[in-house]
Amino acid sequence: MVTEGKKTPNDSRAGSRRPIRRFVHRHRAVVAVVGVLAAAAVVFVLMWFQPQKYFLNTAVNEAAPRGVVVNPVDPSTGATPPGVGQVTVLASGDFRSLEHGTSGRAVVLELADGSRVLRFEALDTSNGPDLHVYLSELAAGDDARGYGEGFVDLGKLKGNKGNQNYAIPAEIDLSRYRSAVIWCKRFAVGFGVAPLERSG
Repeated sequence: MVTEGKKTPNDSRAGSRRPIRRFVHRHRAVVAVVGVLAAAAVVFVLMWFQPQKYFLNTAVNEAAPRGVVVNPVDPSTGATPPGVGQVTVLASGDFRSLEHGTSGRAVVLELADGSRVLRFEALDTSNGPDLHVYLSELAAGDDARGYGEGFVDLGKLKGNKGNQNYAIPAEIDLSRYRSAVIWCKRFAVGFGVAPLERSG
């Protein structure tokens, strides 16, 4: 009398793998192409979307332009102390969040030589691909995608955290610009915006 042996779990797993092995063996070219395409898709996501940047912070802390005084007027006398006041605060405002949580302050400074600087103080926003600093003709609002026109580009954001200075070209008429924007050029969206309220 012949009896059939019982199948073990190992036998079942081995049996389930055989069709896969046969398919790979018979369609090596197809499997190779699929593998290449999958690898290319991973590389594309890492290069274009750069999701790793959202988990990495870049802190850049630059000194304020020389001669900057937060309050150049002596409150006891109402006068400006000698040698102080070479730098003037033209406009300022606190950052508000757009696509990503953003805080800190934007300040437009005029230096003693007439040059202007946009300074970020205590900036804290998300990192991301291809972030730029814009002066925008639009007032600070809630439309994260509304700052893609009517702007001047001051260059790439130096870091998503810290205190940073951005030179404003001499030919720029600041009276036209109403806000400072951290803009992601890759996806055409604002991370944060600060109103530039005129001093005085």
